[in-house]
Formats: sequence, structure tokens, C-alpha cells
Amino acid sequence: MHILLTRPLEDCTNLLIKFKNLGHMVSNLPVIKIKKINYEEPNFNNYSSIIFTSSNAIKNLSLDKINKTTKCFCVGSITEKFARNSGFQSVISADGNVRALKELILRNHDKKDGKILYISGEIVSSNLDKELSIEGYEISRIINYTVEHINEFQNNVIEDLKKNIPDIVYVYSENSAKSFLKIIKKYQLIDSWMNTNLMCIGEKTSAVLNDIKWKKIFLFSPGEEEYLLYKI
Repeated sequence: MHILLTRPLEDCTNLLIKFKNLGHMVSNLPVIKIKKINYEEPNFNNYSSIIFTSSNAIKNLSLDKINKTTKCFCVGSITEKFARNSGFQSVISADGNVRALKELILRNHDKKDGKILYISGEIVSSNLDKELSIEGYEISRIINYTVEHINEFQNNVIEDLKKNIPDIVYVYSENSAKSFLKIIKKYQLIDSWMNTNLMCIGEKTSAVLNDIKWKKIFLFSPGEEEYLLYKI
């Protein structure tokens, strides 16, 4: 099968290699790029827990200034794995959505445990810090990256895509879905996906692309990409 991955290459290299080793043709069309934002660095010792809703928040952080025993709450398994690989020793993960992450924090962080630091991108799917503040938590938010949409591609990239429409497309975020939809419309690819299976993380992501005619739409959690191949 021909598989299209829409994440930046550095975020999907292992998956790309895995799919190729399984005998699939794999293409990479990054539809977003991550840009670091300068921020006023707090005293990390003032916080007893940190929230990460993306591994990008960890990548754009001054890790050497943080006590790695600080408890971390992560939105899903990819962010959890990246936090552990970055040296954090106490990491708790939700199942991939912010609602579950909020419940996880409510169960595992007593208000008396101390202040929480929420580190995120500029655009978020929900105001987790405000919701936790309403619950009585003392929480601060740092924005250390933003998402830029990639809508311009060289003609040969688009021509190759038109000639070889993928059997499967993986889309990992609402932002990526919005960018991919713009690409589809811009390069007149709206009617090209009737034989393609769309794989999305979460309903918000798939909802952006619902108006396109796909063979089938699947929802998945990070780490389930290979498993989905056997559901087609």
C-alpha cells in the first residue's frame, strides 16, 4: 500500500522506516512546521507539576533548568515517551485527549500539592489552564511554540501526489487537518480521495476533513498506526 504521513519528518522517521520495512510505499508531506517562541522563563522550582499537551512543548524548553523529578502530566503516549526520553522520572499519561488529561490531573494532583505549570503551543484545543483554575488550582501557562501552516509545494511534489494518490493518509492534529484541507483545495485534489482511507487522531481532526469523500475514516490514538493497517 501507499501510505502518506503528514507530520514533519523528524516526528515520523521511525514510523516511516517501520512501514517501509513492512513492504509499503511511504511518502512524507509535512503540512505544518513548528516554530519556537521566546518566553519569559519562570523559576521552575516554584511548581510541583508540569502539564504537556504536546511533545513540541518539551522540545522547545530549557530542560537543563528543570528538576527532572517534577511530576509531569502528558496528554498521550507520544508526549509521555518524549518526556521520559528527556529525563523526566515521574510521568503520568492520559489517553490522547485534553478532557481525559484534565480528569487525570484532578485525580492525581491535590490542590495542596502546589502550583502547576502548563507549557503549550500558541493554539490549543481547549483552555485547560482556565478550566483547572476554575476548579481551584493555582496554575500558570507558558507558550513556547507556534504552528505555521505549509501550503506551498514544488510542482513536482504535487504532480507525484496526483499520479500516485495514497491508499492511507495519517493526520495527527486539527491544525494539520486544516492545512491539509487547504492543500487539497488549492491544488484541485478534492475528488481524488474516494479510494483512500483517512486516519485521524480524534474527532476534531476528522471533522475538518469530513466534507471530502474518503473510502473510510478511522480514529486512532498515538501508537496505533500499524494496528490500523489490519483494520482496512
